[in-house]
Amino acid sequence: MRKTLLVVIGMLALGIASAQSNVIKIATVSPLSGGQAVLGEAIKLGAQLAIEEAQAKFKAMGFDLQLTPQDDQATPDVGVAVAKRIVNDPDLLGVVGHLNSGVAIPSSEVYKETNLAMVSPANTNPRVTDRGYLNVNRICGRDDVQGPVGADYAVKTLKKKRLFVIHDKTAYGQGLAEAFAARAKELGSSVVAFVGTEEASNFQPLILQMRALKPDLVYYGGIYDKGGVLLKQMRERGVVATFMGGDGLDSSDFVRIAGKAAIGSLYTSTAGPADLFPKAAAFAKNYKAKFGKNVESYSIYAYDAANVLLSALEAAIKANGGKKPTREAVSKAVREVKMDGLTGRIEFDNKGDRTLSDYYVFYMKTDSYPGVVQKVIQFAPPKR
Repeated sequence: MRKTLLVVIGMLALGIASAQSNVIKIATVSPLSGGQAVLGEAIKLGAQLAIEEAQAKFKAMGFDLQLTPQDDQATPDVGVAVAKRIVNDPDLLGVVGHLNSGVAIPSSEVYKETNLAMVSPANTNPRVTDRGYLNVNRICGRDDVQGPVGADYAVKTLKKKRLFVIHDKTAYGQGLAEAFAARAKELGSSVVAFVGTEEASNFQPLILQMRALKPDLVYYGGIYDKGGVLLKQMRERGVVATFMGGDGLDSSDFVRIAGKAAIGSLYTSTAGPADLFPKAAAFAKNYKAKFGKNVESYSIYAYDAANVLLSALEAAIKANGGKKPTREAVSKAVREVKMDGLTGRIEFDNKGDRTLSDYYVFYMKTDSYPGVVQKVIQFAPPKR
């Protein structure tokens, strides 16, 4: 009884503190250190541009808009610890993140407890939104579409028949690989191996299997920091099978790690390159000028995700008579957002999926990032 009373008092105090403060914070949560920091930083920097652009507008409304970047280290336990910390900040009203679905899923269970709105630029695992939480949304596509898009291209366009499928045992990598393999089988190709591995540096045992089974395509469900190493070692050991993966390979670091071995590889992505979006030219120029870096795959999507939250915040403030809104009000407003972002029209279905998402197939014609777009397909999320 005493514990329950303390929790209630704490929540009331949080609400009062939030109502009295003129500070509104948005967090980015992504890997800012470790092997996946290139994509994690891209999320932070894309959101940072959107928030800095909006600060004057929010100041005129009486609010100090701030960004609070957080490092989840691409690790579920760290992500949950970060989530527990930020939900206790009453001024924090939205999250742009995460990069990894395996981090986003448990972290969003924490956000749900206080209705903290999360808009993901990059989480593709179906379970992210299939749980039906009001506060969880994404502006990218789903692996149960991305995987089949890759399989269709591998089997129908490339005419590959013997497929060796590998995943990194994460929610993202395994889910993507399973969706790819299932569709490839439906199309009549043979999956000669389906292997999960957490290996990061020595893929010799897998390569020996490849040499014995002689696949004509190797598919990798995982992130570039391991995928680039795998591909480089495959080529060094004489495996010539076409290499393909998902959006986890969509990074300049994939090319840096794999080197010349990257040439001829393919990847699918739910993120399109900046030059495909007419409205993104100014963003890319500003990004380069401010950060001294070229746009990475999810930079633009993080910018759009942050603007979804900003649009929802503005609507919730207006509905609250110009006063600071509650987290629940912001979450409800996010779900009602209808806007034209850099990546196109953004609207959400009742689960928080974007009503229409684009899926891209890239080919690495040279060892220069990004690859060349071979195909763009637009799909609605599966209805379940």
